[in-house]
Amino acid sequence: MLVQSITESSQPPVICLMGPTASGKTALAMAMQEVLPCDIVSVDSALIYRDMDIGTAKPTTAELAQYPHRLIDLRDASESYSAADFCHDALAEIAKIRSNNRIPLLVGGTMMYFKSLIEGISPLPTANTDIRKNIESEALGQSWQSMHEQLAEIDPVSAERIHPNDPQRITRALEVYRLTGNTLTQLTQIKGDKLSGSILQLAIAPQDRSTLHERIAQRYKQMMALGFEQEVIKLKSRDDLHKDLPAIRCVGYRQMWQYLDGEYDHDEMIFRSVCATRQLAKRQLTWLRNWPDLHWLITDDKTNLAQVLSLLDTKN
Repeated sequence: MLVQSITESSQPPVICLMGPTASGKTALAMAMQEVLPCDIVSVDSALIYRDMDIGTAKPTTAELAQYPHRLIDLRDASESYSAADFCHDALAEIAKIRSNNRIPLLVGGTMMYFKSLIEGISPLPTANTDIRKNIESEALGQSWQSMHEQLAEIDPVSAERIHPNDPQRITRALEVYRLTGNTLTQLTQIKGDKLSGSILQLAIAPQDRSTLHERIAQRYKQMMALGFEQEVIKLKSRDDLHKDLPAIRCVGYRQMWQYLDGEYDHDEMIFRSVCATRQLAKRQLTWLRNWPDLHWLITDDKTNLAQVLSLLDTKN
């Protein structure tokens, strides 16, 4: 009855499955795909990078063969990918999935991506390699403090929000101005395309934080056993990658990179990586606690799938 009502619907609903890192999102999504006519769309700012598989907890080759994920392996680690890029790509994939009378199942923990998709994002220009290189060259000749002062002159609102030691966001704000003649503040007041139709928003997490911390620590041990250090060594051997790139700033990769640079020893690297992952989970949970229209599920609860099916029936 549920499947029939979905396939007869003019526009299938969208399921958003959110949650902190290591909370069991992927496992639940795969279980959902076993019983629902749905296609998985990744909502993860780390999974978009190729050759970054172990440290991002990317589904295995076998899992992806059985449960294909869209919006994975889109970019090289040297490239950037913005929330605007994600919205453009995700909306296109959602339209394709819906055109086949299937349910788009959006799964991940990058909350800014979810927010941008649901509320609409400003029509900001895509990254321009030449302009970014010019900005970085200027910063090398002067300083990032000087570039921040330059930003303050053209866009004081953004400069107030962006820390002088945040080259990534300083670059983006200056890049937007040089590309469009409009400030980031001006353009972000305009909302672009957003998700339409019925949306079921779910969040999954353990009942207590200590369980989540244990899961994070255990997963990091598994990553190390699978060869995470060798994965980062391979990335580090490339001449075009450095620790300030968005890809290398991903949790775990930054700490491993710094360890390989000799900034601290192996035990300190593991401690810092696990702590950084816990901090990420805390930020994700902070987002979710203030998220409207959210249905909570408990990690490893055997009734989760039944709850999802019941909620979908209500939506239809």
